[in-house]
Amino acid sequence: MPIDVVITLSDEDLEKFQNSIDKGRLIVEDDEASRMVEDSASKMIDETQHLDLPGFVSERLLKLRILLNMVRDEEWRLSAEEKKSIRAALYYFVDPEDIIPDHIPVIGFLDDALYAEIVFKELKSEIKMYQEFCQFRIAEENRRRGKGLELHVAREDWIADKREVLHARMRERRLLKTGGRGLRMRLF
Repeated sequence: MPIDVVITLSDEDLEKFQNSIDKGRLIVEDDEASRMVEDSASKMIDETQHLDLPGFVSERLLKLRILLNMVRDEEWRLSAEEKKSIRAALYYFVDPEDIIPDHIPVIGFLDDALYAEIVFKELKSEIKMYQEFCQFRIAEENRRRGKGLELHVAREDWIADKREVLHARMRERRLLKTGGRGLRMRLF
């Protein structure tokens, strides 16, 4: 029988995560280091899927793949600053000085799972818009394939229209969110 556990993180606890984001922000300014963070995060996700971790930890670490896909998806076209923000958030997962060292059996990735949950909450709109974009792209490809149309003819046109609408909605929601009570974590 599943059980819900509620954890309240203090401002001091959140500040530890924020410090990692701030450190990551400095690191990802360098293009080579930025790619290393991205590649290391991808490798960590792959490696953790073969470990015997609690399900709630495994699930959250696997969901990080969405963030990597957002950054790597050339058709989604995030701005350079948005990519840097996501990479800075991903830095925590590859930081050897995170709160609980990853090499400690069973609990080493607990802080990573907590942090992933915070990042997903803060990037909820961005993730939702990206997932909507991916669903649209698949549906449109299937529709075109079903009609015998070439998938690559005018592709950029139909993708650009949807992307512009979703990017505008995503950025508007981000502004509304930060203009009001503000983000818990300063990702953007």
